Formats: sequence, C-alpha cells, structure tokens
Amino acid sequence: MTSKIKVIGFDADDTLWVNEPNYKEAESEFCKLMLEYGSEKKSSEELFRAEMKNLGLYGYGAKAFMLSLIETALIISNYKLKPEVIHEIIDLGKTLLNKPVQLLHGVEYVLKELNGKYKLIMASKGDLLDQERKLDKSGLSAHFHHIEIMSNKEVPDYEKLLKNLEIHPDEFLMVGNSIRSDILPVLQIGGYATHIPYHTTWQYEKLENTKVDNPRFREVSQIEEILQFLL
Repeated sequence: MTSKIKVIGFDADDTLWVNEPNYKEAESEFCKLMLEYGSEKKSSEELFRAEMKNLGLYGYGAKAFMLSLIETALIISNYKLKPEVIHEIIDLGKTLLNKPVQLLHGVEYVLKELNGKYKLIMASKGDLLDQERKLDKSGLSAHFHHIEIMSNKEVPDYEKLLKNLEIHPDEFLMVGNSIRSDILPVLQIGGYATHIPYHTTWQYEKLENTKVDNPRFREVSQIEEILQFLL
C-alpha cells in the first residue's frame, strides 16, 4: 500500500483535535434557551434543517453555525424572540470560536514520526479564519508542508488539491474521521484513504450502512496505528 505514497493529508476537526463535542455542547445550550418555545428535540431538528438549507450559502464552521442558530431561534419563536436571547446565542457562537484546542491522543507523536519521510498536509473544510486560528492554537503548523482550507471535500475539490500539489492520486493518502468527506472522494479519484472513527460525528457526515470495500482503504482505531504501515 505504501510504496507509492509521497503525500499524506490529514483532516483537522476530530482527526487532529476535538471539534464536534464543542458544537454539541453549544447546541445543547441553545436548545435549553429555546425551551420556552418547544422541546430540545424540536429545536435540534429545526437547527439541523436550517444547517442543511444554509450549507450551500454559508459553508461550514462556527460562523455558519451561529447564523443557523439565530435563524432557527427566530423560526421556533415565530419571530417573537427577545433581543437579549439573540445576544445570548451570539455569545454561544463566540464561546465556540474561542474554545481552546485539545489535541487528540497521539497526534503530535505521529506527525513528528512521519515528518521528513512524507510531505504532510492539513486538508480541512470550514471557515478560513476559524481553521487558521485553531491550527495556530494547536501548535502543529510546523509539521505541515501545506495547509488547505477547503470549501468542500468532494471529488472536484480533491482533484484540484492534487493538481496544485502536482502529485498523482496514487501518491496520496488521506487520513480522517469522515467516510463521506475524507474517504469516499479520495478513493473515487484513485488515492488511498485511512479512516479513524471518532465517537461523536455531525449528523451530516454520517452514512448509514456504508461498508467500504477497496484495497486502498484501511480503518484504524487510533492515529498511532497508521505508523505500522507507513514506516
């Protein structure tokens, strides 16, 4: 598997550092704010609908999430939301943006071991400023030869990335926690992909009953295991 690989791409959120639990915490606080207008379940479902509707317009990240929170609150309250509640929702978004970065176990060790043996890149989708801020807080930037903040992670996005890096798909390995975003598109273009499941996954990224049957695919339980077939 590893004979041709020259470049390894790492997803960021929930692959290198904790992310989705922070969003779940913010969503929980939001649903509590909305109890006057409906159940937590109703608020959560309405929020997901807003996020999906807005995805093509706002993209991914905390700012997009904050706008969807405000829109959801207005809809749930039948546009009778008090201004101070909107302020509290904005504060939820600011708290999310200012969260400290918590590296996942083994990440720094793995990057140190691979650095110099492969070209390492971080390939993450989301808001540019937010992702740059998290990378800076993580202290990991020195390990990467290239940083790519992608508006999406579909086949054309990976094709563009590899073209810019001037590498063939069979020289590229993508490591990430999302089957939808990190694995399937890369396999489709002829690259290699390794899945590291994370205990908390955004509903959008979940693919039910998806079994990946491809010789260029591996699944590991923790990031250190990739060293077994890369070194």
